[in-house]
Amino acid sequence: MQTQSNRQLWAQAVKTGIIKSNLIPMIAALMLALYTYELDFIEHIPTIIFAFLGTAAVIAAAGAYNNVYDRDIDKIMPRTKLRPTVTGQLSAKQVLVTATLLLIAGLVLLYFATPLAAFLGFLGVFFYVVPYTMWTKRRTIWNTEVGSISGAMPPLIGWAAVAPDIWHPAAWALFLIMVIWQMPHFYAIAIRKKEDYAAANIPMLPVVKGERRTYIQSNIYLVLLILSSFLFLPLSSGLTIVSIILGIIWLAMSITASKKKEQKKWANKMFAYSLFHMMAVFGTVFIYATVGMILNAL
Repeated sequence: MQTQSNRQLWAQAVKTGIIKSNLIPMIAALMLALYTYELDFIEHIPTIIFAFLGTAAVIAAAGAYNNVYDRDIDKIMPRTKLRPTVTGQLSAKQVLVTATLLLIAGLVLLYFATPLAAFLGFLGVFFYVVPYTMWTKRRTIWNTEVGSISGAMPPLIGWAAVAPDIWHPAAWALFLIMVIWQMPHFYAIAIRKKEDYAAANIPMLPVVKGERRTYIQSNIYLVLLILSSFLFLPLSSGLTIVSIILGIIWLAMSITASKKKEQKKWANKMFAYSLFHMMAVFGTVFIYATVGMILNAL
């Protein structure tokens, strides 16, 4: 029982939910790079394992650093006040040391994949901890945009782990989709937990500028999300069409749901669809690349 309890505490400390969700675009991008450059899957299995474990480790490190730094505001918000770094079930020193070890291990594993993957992994942690957690999160409504840079690193890490470069338009399509996707996703969370953020004095967009501004800005980003789908065009018209359709559905749902003038319900629908959208887009990328590699091998 105690072992299970400790496992749960550490799962909260390193934010395992975020790790799992970020590994999906990383793997999808890695598979797409293998297919794009006609690389052999079997030969790259060791690299794939290094990339998978290394990415998981650096994301865990970033989450743990964030939990240590945000203890003072986490204790104010109901959804975070039971985190082990707040309750003292795990000491700040324990979590800090573990985060550092995870960061070192993750960067070493990614380096075994490629040095570029390790560099991108470091950038992801740096942007999440310093520009986002330590600087913009408590100071500006643009904190979500800054944090989105680190949140969009996993696809680039996956691509860089096997590809000769990261300048292919498809790699940047995955990156930009992840960057833009995070705005309507986190804006929805900010409306759902508006009172929590206000109590902790965190300047999320709906807290500072209101829900109407948040709605308008979400739709602007959804239009940009649809336009970013065209970066898939040099690689696949099918991926482009799927991404465009999913984006249009999201925008239409946002406009339709907002007419009921119940912002919490709008935010709940936006949040739920954002999860579906990510799974659908990156799931399609994964299937497209996997089927393509199988057909090439026949």
